[in-house]
Amino acid sequence: MNKLTSLFNLHDGEDDREKVFESVKRNISYKGANLWILACAILIASVGLNVNSTAVIIGAMLISPLMGPIVGAGFALGVYDFDLLRKSLMNLLTSTAVSLTISTLYFFLSPFKDVQSELLARTSPNIYDILIAFFGGIVGVIAVTRTEKGNPIPGVAIATALMPPLCTAGYGLATMQWSYFLGAFYLYCINCVFIGISTFLIVKYLNYAPKQHVDHRQQKQVRTIITILIVVMIVPSSYLAYSLYREQQFKNNTNIFIESHFTNKGCTVVYKKTSYKPKVIELAFLSTRFEKNQIDNFQKEINENKYLRGAELIIRQDTTDRLSVLKGDILNEIKSSKNEVSRKDLRILQLENEIVKNTFDSKKMLKEARAIFPAITSLSVSNHSMATEKDSTVTVTAVIYESNKDLQIEDSEKLTNWLNERLSVKNVAIFRRKQTIPVPPEKSKKN
Repeated sequence: MNKLTSLFNLHDGEDDREKVFESVKRNISYKGANLWILACAILIASVGLNVNSTAVIIGAMLISPLMGPIVGAGFALGVYDFDLLRKSLMNLLTSTAVSLTISTLYFFLSPFKDVQSELLARTSPNIYDILIAFFGGIVGVIAVTRTEKGNPIPGVAIATALMPPLCTAGYGLATMQWSYFLGAFYLYCINCVFIGISTFLIVKYLNYAPKQHVDHRQQKQVRTIITILIVVMIVPSSYLAYSLYREQQFKNNTNIFIESHFTNKGCTVVYKKTSYKPKVIELAFLSTRFEKNQIDNFQKEINENKYLRGAELIIRQDTTDRLSVLKGDILNEIKSSKNEVSRKDLRILQLENEIVKNTFDSKKMLKEARAIFPAITSLSVSNHSMATEKDSTVTVTAVIYESNKDLQIEDSEKLTNWLNERLSVKNVAIFRRKQTIPVPPEKSKKN
């Protein structure tokens, strides 16, 4: 038993208590160099959160002097030094106000206001943050009371993470996102309270002498205040931790449900979106379609799962039968093609009629005309559309002939009447074309 007690004995390597107490009192003050360091640390942490750089945030936590007044408050409670407690709390309040002001101003001026993962990580505290703050504070105060401080202090500064929550709270103020501000500031309060409480417990365990005599009633008041602070911090964080647990279970059970009902059965999920508040499972598949009764069965199974109960299943798919639509598209295409063919055939027939209407057998007409009018040597017959001044057109049958000599007026009238009768029209117009005598090639060259 003695060996076990000596194994966990904190008095070995303990520094002089007066020196420890003086060191604690020096570190609670925020003026001069400490204030400059605090301001620079806040700016560095804000930049790190803004650009989502974990390394920069860790660097800011290492140089931050925020632990000083918190440890001072814990020491003051442990030795009942209420003057030191008042100074510690005032300096903590000052450092908090300065930090919030600088971080808010930075994020207000920064052009980059997107929410990064490092920011989001500080907006939902839970019971695990209490454990980190409590045990981190124990390590920190043990290191403060040692002759050789060793390496714990930097690790405690990183683990307890006082600086990033304050900067995140500043981001919430700058962007007027109050849920971020409240969540981050609550995390900061958790860290402050439980670092102070762990410091108080270690000071009591090491049996530091009280600074002043306090009666039983004052001791009871101190214990009551500490108990109230613990309850105020633990109850909401426990609820948040439970909510986090439920959310993780919801995500895990959602993945199991999708794998067992869809993925393992060969259904390719091309879209998946889930949310816990409100509970929604939204899916879309590559080619698989589900009927309404199948979707209702899936919804029933979801409601039977205690972690998925109340979640709405939404399967994104066409409401129409794709096979029927495809068949209809093909039939419409065939019908359209037939109509197009019919229109083309009709147009061809119209053009053929036009060609027939405007085509005459000029050779046959010439033979018949020469039998009546031997002077005619050539003849051409065609229909022409003549535009009139009334914006209308008139079809005229024109006959052009060549003859050895001019036809007499009586012969011209006779030819016109014969052509009207022969062509079954009433508007034949005849024109005589003068014959041209071809010039021999040799004479053409000489000329």
